[in-house]
Amino acid sequence: MTATGAEQGAGGARGWWWWGRLRSVVLDSGLAAVSAVECAAEGYLFAEKASAPPGLGALFGFLVGSVLLVRRRWPIAVVLVSMAVAPAEMGYLMGIVGLYTLAASEVPRRVTAVLAAMSTVAVYVVTFVRLRQDAAEAGLDQPEIDPSGWYIPVVSLLVTLGLNAPPVLFGLYIGARRRLMESLRERADSLEQELSLLADRAEQRAQWARQEERTRIAREMHDVVAHRVSLMVVHAAALQAVALKDPQKAVRNAALVGDMGRQALTELRQMLGVLREEAAPAGPSAVPLAAVGRAAAAAAETAAGAAADDGPRLDAVEALCEQSRLAGAVVELLVVGDVRPYPPEVERTAYRVVQEALTNVHKHAVGASVVVRLAHREAEVAMQVENGPCPSDPDPAASDARLPSGGNGLVGMRERVSRLGGVFVSGPTDAGGFRVSAVLPVPRGDEVPKGDDVPKGDDVPKGDDVAKGD
Repeated sequence: MTATGAEQGAGGARGWWWWGRLRSVVLDSGLAAVSAVECAAEGYLFAEKASAPPGLGALFGFLVGSVLLVRRRWPIAVVLVSMAVAPAEMGYLMGIVGLYTLAASEVPRRVTAVLAAMSTVAVYVVTFVRLRQDAAEAGLDQPEIDPSGWYIPVVSLLVTLGLNAPPVLFGLYIGARRRLMESLRERADSLEQELSLLADRAEQRAQWARQEERTRIAREMHDVVAHRVSLMVVHAAALQAVALKDPQKAVRNAALVGDMGRQALTELRQMLGVLREEAAPAGPSAVPLAAVGRAAAAAAETAAGAAADDGPRLDAVEALCEQSRLAGAVVELLVVGDVRPYPPEVERTAYRVVQEALTNVHKHAVGASVVVRLAHREAEVAMQVENGPCPSDPDPAASDARLPSGGNGLVGMRERVSRLGGVFVSGPTDAGGFRVSAVLPVPRGDEVPKGDDVPKGDDVPKGDDVAKGD
């Protein structure tokens, strides 16, 4: 029966003054009309008793009763007017509806309590006086009829409470219920906004997971294809050069090309097998968007872990160097420290760094001598691949290989090392060659290294084991 501030604002925007809906206008207009008729009749009777013009009393009562029309906008004014006309015994409906509206509105509770108490006192006084007058006219105020004098005060109190208590209590209940509903509505809106934010974050996380997985796959494909195919091209060029002069060497080179092609295919099949693993939900609408984001991230981590377990290890570095030697390069492998197993991701990253560095030597420093260093330390493993300057008379077969370069080798190595919290350095040497160095922290158990585990300052290996390049 009353409107909230939001409804009032909406109603004002639509041209209904302080009403929020059309039915509120109809309701208040009907109550005001009934109250005006009631007050007009009571004003007519009061004017006759007071020896005043009855028409003037009816007009006054009609105007007073019409005040109920503004009960939603000014409930305090309605209650004050009802108290003011209480001595004239008019405005009962206006008083009841005004108290209800006041209790249900957003008026402070102290103001409501004070006005309700004032209205109760006013109604009690008017009721008491009227009952005394009626009792005197009927001859019921004699001491022998009511010796203790309790009848009129008690009846006046009961009538007053019957007129004032129900509307006040009902108004308090409706006001509390309305505030509760508004609170629940605001909470629902807040939860909806939070869910929307979580959905956006989940979508961002899913996109990040997909991008991370695409980057990882591209890096793996580059490492596998670039190295193997580079050696195959070098051997193919050598095979072409010696096919007529040395058939036996040509046969060996052809066998090496076949072995390297089979190894490349094996590694590609391993990666493609991980990608083919199905972990899709039943349907696009069966799983919330946040779960999709978590599933995508988990799938990326699972695929990376599976590929790491099946990937190459550090014990295959010797075979890697031997393949480069068979391709005509002079490769020396130096191992410092006690060899021990590392987590699969660390060994795989170290192997890929050495592999990509040797691939770059075949591409950009044909015929140069290469030194591969591995240093096993207490909390880290370091690797360095350094090649000397290109010889003035390189092998013609290797020079004719003309290996293309995509420019992603060093970027991929840096990404791999940084992902594990390691340090990567690459750059030319004073002797005219090129040096690639990396240091990988060794986590305890299977724990993924964090930023605090990255070697810093004096912890970065120096000397021959790690480059100090640009």
